[in-house]
Amino acid sequence: MALRYLKNVITLQLDPTRCTGCGICVEVCPHGVFRIESRKASIVDRDACMECGACARNCPFGALFVRAGVGCASALIHGILQRQEVSCGCSNSTCCGSESDSR
Repeated sequence: MALRYLKNVITLQLDPTRCTGCGICVEVCPHGVFRIESRKASIVDRDACMECGACARNCPFGALFVRAGVGCASALIHGILQRQEVSCGCSNSTCCGSESDSR
């Protein structure tokens, strides 16, 4: 089972007209967001995407787009790695446990 971040906020987009079904996105995605069906990639678990950008960076046909580094997951990981306060800065109190908006 893949981890979940925030529901319906992921910037991930797939252009099926540019996809050749090479499967690189399936190989590089750490959370199993993609699957090859009918010789094309499809997004099977959008909310598992952590917006790392590996799929878009490795797609040789430019079929994938994701704004890597956006979203709460990136902010939380950055805070932990930098040993800083862990917060995404959003005002949604159910997100990250944050009670205030620092934007």
